[in-house]
Amino acid sequence: MGICGVSLFANVGIAETYIKKHNIDIVVANELLPKRAMFYKELYPECEMIEGDITNKQIFHKILSLAQEKKCDFLLATPPCQGMSIAGRMAENDPRNSLIKYVVAFIKKLQPTNALIENVPKILNTFLVERKKKIKITDYINKHLKPLGYTINPVIIDASDYGTAQTRKRAFYLISKKGMWELPPKQPKITVKEAIAHLPSLESGESSSIRYHYAKKHNQRHITFLKHTPTGKSALENKIHYPKKEDGTRIKGYETTYKRIDWDKPAPTITIANGAISSQNNVHPGRKKADGTYSDARVLTLKEIFILTGLPEDWEAPKWASDNLIRTVIGEGVPPKLIDALLTTMPT
Repeated sequence: MGICGVSLFANVGIAETYIKKHNIDIVVANELLPKRAMFYKELYPECEMIEGDITNKQIFHKILSLAQEKKCDFLLATPPCQGMSIAGRMAENDPRNSLIKYVVAFIKKLQPTNALIENVPKILNTFLVERKKKIKITDYINKHLKPLGYTINPVIIDASDYGTAQTRKRAFYLISKKGMWELPPKQPKITVKEAIAHLPSLESGESSSIRYHYAKKHNQRHITFLKHTPTGKSALENKIHYPKKEDGTRIKGYETTYKRIDWDKPAPTITIANGAISSQNNVHPGRKKADGTYSDARVLTLKEIFILTGLPEDWEAPKWASDNLIRTVIGEGVPPKLIDALLTTMPT
């Protein structure tokens, strides 16, 4: 008999991709946004998805009652983190920071043997307000769960150390009633070359016979200066072909803007803006051609993003899901091999 689990703030279920191999069945899930809830239901048709806001008492109790009825003994929670992340500019009074209270309240009532709370590394130094006083989220979790017999191990780990060809640091609270939940041993790094070099080269707007491996169409101005941008470099560094304003003056930006990623390292963090050629490290590494220019002047294809996120070869999104939605949920999601690795050391 497997362990039944519940997933809070489930998004589309990227985090749960490999969970069944650990004898865990997510049988109850909650997601606020309708399209994401529908996406989740298509990926996991046997799971009961409760769509709605967990801060609403009726929704909270509906999820809890179902989790209790199904004897859920494992909890996964990935509350939205924009209130804490660097990209979202951290704000102590952001109401999203207090969503952790609902996770803790849920754990206190359900009392699963093991629970995983995931967020951005900033969570370890972020405060919330309890009874008009500021308290660190870590201290809040300890205060409420330790008296119930839980051991809490707050950790920051990088997806690139656990079988994912992408550098992505995440914080986890490893929570168990069976003693200390230790980290698994690190795995060898996987480079972009090892992960996606086998896929055929594509220029802007081109497609291939491989599902999801088709290139987004970009404007000619972007294509021109990126053709002259070497692997691992930003077009902003180019001496001749560089991003310009309409009046011809050089555009200024961050070093990650209009930047090709490296072949010989794990990919940088894939963000929700992974379809924007001007955004953070989104351009294919490219290959130098005989004329001195570089191929693949485009953002990564969906297929390349799936692989660099650690999704299985046969992973498919619902047919109705737009490319923009798929790119967004992948950018928001937890690299699933991180969860996969952590579950290998879950106390039993």
